[in-house]
Amino acid sequence: MRLGPLQIKEDLMDWQDRLADLRQRIAKKEKILIAYSGGVDSSLLASVASDVLKENALCVILDSETLPRSEFLHAGELARSLGLNFEVRKCSLLSLEGFANNPPNRCYFCKKASFGELFSLARDRGIDCIADGLNQSDYDDYRPGIAACREMGIWHPFVDAGISKKDIREIARNMGLSFWDKPSSACLSSRIPYGEKIRVDNLLMVEQAEDFLKSLGFIQVRVRAHGKLARIEFLEEDLQRALNCRVEISRKFRFIGFLYAAMDLSGFRSGSMNEMLERETGRDIRNF
Repeated sequence: MRLGPLQIKEDLMDWQDRLADLRQRIAKKEKILIAYSGGVDSSLLASVASDVLKENALCVILDSETLPRSEFLHAGELARSLGLNFEVRKCSLLSLEGFANNPPNRCYFCKKASFGELFSLARDRGIDCIADGLNQSDYDDYRPGIAACREMGIWHPFVDAGISKKDIREIARNMGLSFWDKPSSACLSSRIPYGEKIRVDNLLMVEQAEDFLKSLGFIQVRVRAHGKLARIEFLEEDLQRALNCRVEISRKFRFIGFLYAAMDLSGFRSGSMNEMLERETGRDIRNF
């Protein structure tokens, strides 16, 4: 397949070109409110927007039951170190039946509620544009929240600038930003199988279990809670070390409330709960 001139130009763009393009797009907005979580994507967007728009870039941390306390604290510390203009807003998700019942389109209800909070704040502050850190790579996964963003008019600067997850890390690294290699994270609700009700207790069990594993030095890890069974996803290079810690892990997980702790031999992968959707429906997750 022959590439057109536009595609060739995009392929030849380096991180400096992509960053310059992103800055120009942000500058046109004059004022912007950013959904900021402390992850690599939203942190880069917040950092660039803050540099371009100064105090006219307002970064908001939405504190909900599904946000791990460690991530919440990290987001605040990082925002202060970057000199961001940021605020924290409470957003209860478990009170939403559509979300708490955990249907396959759970993220749609989450985004509707979350950005509803941001719209209220933006209106009070006279801000017309709300943006998030969605990037080109996110379209390769099952993300029903994108539909909610489209309905609500959320701006995706990285998407408009043709920036992928790989590009984001490259730009952040070359800018000397400390978070460029921060492991990917996701809300705690992604650890609960679809159809199983999301509650404070099962979210807390997952959070405590993952915090414990991270205290042992496992940086990138997921604990999927299948009732009282914990299915643990380690990176491939950590599997043997995890086996060496199996007694300690099993004992701690029982204390937390799990009856069983099982290692997933397929290892760590983002969005593994979505595999069930593909198996049950025979459809590619991107086509849901």
